[in-house]
Amino acid sequence: MAPLLPLVLMPALCLALGPADAREARRALAALGEAEELQEELRSAALPGDLPELEPECRELLAAFAEGSAALSGCLASHARPVRLCQGCHRHYGRLLALYRDIARAAGNSSESHNCAKSILTSDRLQIVVTLSEFFNETWETANCANCLKNNSEGLSNSTVEFLDLFNKSLTCFEHNLQGEAIYLPPNNYTEVCKNCNETYRMLNDLYNNLQKMNRQGGESGHSAHLCIDVEDAMNITRKLWSRTFNCSVPCSDTVPVIAVSSFILFLPVVFYLSSFLHSKQKKRILILPKRIQSNASLVNIQEKYS
Repeated sequence: MAPLLPLVLMPALCLALGPADAREARRALAALGEAEELQEELRSAALPGDLPELEPECRELLAAFAEGSAALSGCLASHARPVRLCQGCHRHYGRLLALYRDIARAAGNSSESHNCAKSILTSDRLQIVVTLSEFFNETWETANCANCLKNNSEGLSNSTVEFLDLFNKSLTCFEHNLQGEAIYLPPNNYTEVCKNCNETYRMLNDLYNNLQKMNRQGGESGHSAHLCIDVEDAMNITRKLWSRTFNCSVPCSDTVPVIAVSSFILFLPVVFYLSSFLHSKQKKRILILPKRIQSNASLVNIQEKYS
């Protein structure tokens, strides 16, 4: 029906316009008719083969990666405070890594189609799948989660489990010894907390220091010298509660050596000045003695000469 439109409009345009304008109108209407015919042909025909659809296998992998990214993002956000990223999200992260590896090595079933890696990862400038994967990897490495997981990343390491167990015991001890008082009461109301939880806190603090030493010694393996963010945040929370909120303190076991060294350093100037004074007096005596001996010897020589 579209090609009939120029024929219907042509007589009216010829009457309304002059000969020259009528010729221009005929050409314009002819072009319009051709455009409408081409539009109808494109609607009835399929798209050319230079815009291929994803293979079913690739589409499934992309959908799975989208679901995994959403799950990991939600997990990271929900475990952001207090920080429990490594404990709560390591399974989501492991699944997403596996999905990305599947995309990178999977190929479409059709020989004419591009493989999944090219179609999904590098077919456009944005490369959203690659960008998301790099973001999650960078976040995971910054959190140092590998330092509190087993080598295969299937679960928490034994030392991390031990630390978290002591951490939970410390918090439970704090709660039980508050005796129902509010957390903002003056420090003198927390004497029971300091006394009854001192041993648990000391064990937790010692274990954390040992984990730090072990991690520094194993730093050559490629992992960061920091502990994982879960352990660091848990220790920071406990120390703030212990020192700032409860105003507790742990007696230092190195007090005697520190006092001894400090006393030695304080007495060093006294010993120095005393030894300098005694040494200078002795030197003066040694210098004066030869003069007296020489003068006496000269006097004896003079007396013998005149006698």
